Amino acid sequence: MTETEILFDLLKKGVSPVQAVSACEERLEHAGFERLEYKEEWTLRAGGNYYVNHHDTTLFAFTVGKEWGESLAPQIRIAAAHTDFPCLRIKPSADVRNGGYAQVNVEVYGGAILNTWLDRPLGVAGRVAVKSDDVFAPIIREFVSEKSLLTIPNLAIHMNREVNKGVELNKQTQMLPVLGLAADEILPAEQRRTDYFLSFLADELGVVKEDILDFELTVFCKEEPEYIGLADDFISSPRLDNLTSCAALVSALLDGTRAEGLNLIALFDHEEIGSRSKQGAASILLHDMLLRILKELGREKTAESDIYQSMILSVDVAHGLHPNYAGKMDITNKPVLGKGFCIKEASSQSYATDCEAVAIIQQICEAKHIPYQKFVNRSDMPGGGTLGSIASALLPVRTVDIGIPLLAMHSARELMGTADQQALKDLTEAYFSL
Repeated sequence: MTETEILFDLLKKGVSPVQAVSACEERLEHAGFERLEYKEEWTLRAGGNYYVNHHDTTLFAFTVGKEWGESLAPQIRIAAAHTDFPCLRIKPSADVRNGGYAQVNVEVYGGAILNTWLDRPLGVAGRVAVKSDDVFAPIIREFVSEKSLLTIPNLAIHMNREVNKGVELNKQTQMLPVLGLAADEILPAEQRRTDYFLSFLADELGVVKEDILDFELTVFCKEEPEYIGLADDFISSPRLDNLTSCAALVSALLDGTRAEGLNLIALFDHEEIGSRSKQGAASILLHDMLLRILKELGREKTAESDIYQSMILSVDVAHGLHPNYAGKMDITNKPVLGKGFCIKEASSQSYATDCEAVAIIQQICEAKHIPYQKFVNRSDMPGGGTLGSIASALLPVRTVDIGIPLLAMHSARELMGTADQQALKDLTEAYFSL
């Protein structure tokens, strides 16, 4: 498969962080990686390949070299991305009845562009906790709705003549998806159903609704990725932020050829809401993971010095030059879709910026003829951040932010340059090989 075919496969499967991790696991297992459980003993060997699933939505995978080199090159090379994306999440007690319609109560997750979620076919995916015999071990079931289950209809222009001047949407009252018709509207109020969504979920899982204890369910855009442009120059798809990075990192880890040290990828959850969780990059998990790996490899005495000779690539999407809003871009750094991945810099450290680390990436690109560009924000327009600075504050080593440039970032559908996925994969593969 080409890298774009691999990306399309993950975009279709990774409809929530749970399913994104499952899809990446599937690739790793097919390549012979061994699953480790953090709560169990590990037996690691030189030349071994391993992965760890952390609470279903965060994934670590690593390869152990056959030796530990003595050169100045970092012996531990880390690349990190995130599995979550801006979306809607379903609240507990989700059923809402309103004027003859069955709706679902949701909250906005991350910095979504709300109006792009209107008038689209929407599905539901994630995980559901079901009652078990052991109160400390509920049964966890993955779930993906096969059909288009929800939609959020726009208000007709006849009822809002000012709509094309811009409308602020209320997250509680105007973003509730429609699930279906409340067919029992003619019955007295006390006889009307109030469990349309929960009953559907129970039927899909083959359980009684009383056994559903809780869930983490994402509302996702059901539309699939497709090529756009005269020569298929672009890819339009939901979830490019940040499944582009997840796909490239798994590919790079599988194809990396370095015979020494440790290559590790970390696919974290909760980046879109600040990373401060047990599954996020602001936890101590990455540091603890490295310590445990080194201990299991018999390098406990040198673990601290080993860790401080490591390097981190923070891999997340960047902003590309928008042809209709060229003034929003920096006046000298103007990355264009299809011209290579971006090295992202910010003196504020919202992007991890270290000239030594940046220089390493540039030299790799020049040695391997990999196209790259640089992105910085306009000085009068603060941008977003990534997990790079967060992770490197807890693991203070050389760190650089990179990623594919997008248009329409955080829309329900985003746009990228088709050629850029290969450039990102080539860079991360070289990082794991040289």
